Amino acid sequence: QVQLVESGGGLVQAGGSLRLSCAASGRTFSNYAMGWFRQAPGKEREFVASISWSGRVTYYADSIKGRFTISRDNAKNTVYLQMNSLKPEDTAVYSCAFRSSFSNSRNQYDYDYWGQGTQVTVSS
Repeated sequence: QVQLVESGGGLVQAGGSLRLSCAASGRTFSNYAMGWFRQAPGKEREFVASISWSGRVTYYADSIKGRFTISRDNAKNTVYLQMNSLKPEDTAVYSCAFRSSFSNSRNQYDYDYWGQGTQVTVSS
């Protein structure tokens, strides 16, 4: 069993920044890939970013490429999502996810455990 706890969400003005954190426990974090997904009201959950077990391979959604950066600190069992130049359309609940594999994926169905999510609201 894996527990994931997100933090760092909040209300920010357009153009601002936030850094989300996801702390993992229950498995050897450094052996597994992680991802971030988001779900806006009335919309389906969508892929944001993912990172391989080593941190060397990262994938990003086109909508956030160049503005968001995913990273991980295996010593702290934590994955991060640095979000810059935020836009109102980035408003959503952001959730981290754990995949029982070395390699990361863009597909939400490849992930086995999920956090409860943290709200990010970007005002115009």
